[in-house]
Amino acid sequence: VQLQASGGGLVQPGGSLSLSCAASGSIFKVNVMRWYRQAVGKQREFIAASRGGSTNYADSVKGRFTISRDNVKNMLYLQMNSLKPEDTAVYYCNALIRPSAVLGEYEYWGQGTLVTVSS
Repeated sequence: VQLQASGGGLVQPGGSLSLSCAASGSIFKVNVMRWYRQAVGKQREFIAASRGGSTNYADSVKGRFTISRDNVKNMLYLQMNSLKPEDTAVYYCNALIRPSAVLGEYEYWGQGTLVTVSS
């Protein structure tokens, strides 16, 4: 199983950016899908999660970021609006996936995509 994140780039403060994450490989069931980020010199922090039909967000992004999934395509998205310089970080997708019906749940990470918010 692999997670491939994309969509990062440079954006001005107040702007928007959309991230995508594709899960591929041997996948029986995708359970939780999440976004994390890590800024330079800081620990990786939770941003948003999607489990079943519910979502939850870190307070720092609530009301500005929206997480969504396409369960048919095994895709995860993050729509980021009203971006601030402090949103600058490498963004990682994360998922709990059952690779087959006879295996349990495993945690997988994408490679990260850099988002830079600067004028």
